[in-house]
Amino acid sequence: MVLYMKLTIDDISMCLNLPVKKIERWISQGRIPMKLDGRTCIFNESTLGKWASLHHLQFQLPNETSGKKKEAVISPDTEVLLSAMKRGGVFHDLEGTDTNSVLEAAAMRLPDFSEASKQLLYRRLQEREQLMSTGIGKGVAIPHPRTPLEDMGHESILTTFFLKNAVDFGSIDDKPVFVLFVLLSPTTKKHLNLLSRLAFCVRDDTFVSFLKTAPDTEHLLSKIEIYEQQLD
Repeated sequence: MVLYMKLTIDDISMCLNLPVKKIERWISQGRIPMKLDGRTCIFNESTLGKWASLHHLQFQLPNETSGKKKEAVISPDTEVLLSAMKRGGVFHDLEGTDTNSVLEAAAMRLPDFSEASKQLLYRRLQEREQLMSTGIGKGVAIPHPRTPLEDMGHESILTTFFLKNAVDFGSIDDKPVFVLFVLLSPTTKKHLNLLSRLAFCVRDDTFVSFLKTAPDTEHLLSKIEIYEQQLD
């Protein structure tokens, strides 16, 4: 069980000497290892300290909280990548020549979904992509529907697809996408939690280089487990 601390976002702003708005933005982008529950930040002190050091930031808890007892918390909205990826599976040589054909191929290959659900998912993925590309850069995209599918269970699914040929996804850095992580979550909180964890991995160029080798399921899951240990 992981030990977490809870501080207001204003306290965190002082701890890191950063503006509140920047911290809120970084949390929503998955750039900082913490969750936001209302105006309360939930984080692991050691993990946040290491993150701050890596980003050349000072992290100092307020005096009144430095001795505060940490809470042993596992939130019902907290899931780990490893479990979600095991449920979703890993697939190679996904066919497709453009965004729509790749999304359709991905939806059709998802395990344990009815044909009707796969067709619905494909439409939802298209709708989300029309709003803004889910290509986050470095050749990675994280397609997801805007709202949960009606017939999915209570656990998130993260399915990995390595493309047969890289495809232009309109990514923020204009690099063609070679790997998709299709993320399906039953709640917004679970979605944001997994998105944050995945973003933590993808920010590391070494991890992206590893993805470019199109690793098999065993090696990919082993690598994910190592990265998550850094978070927890």
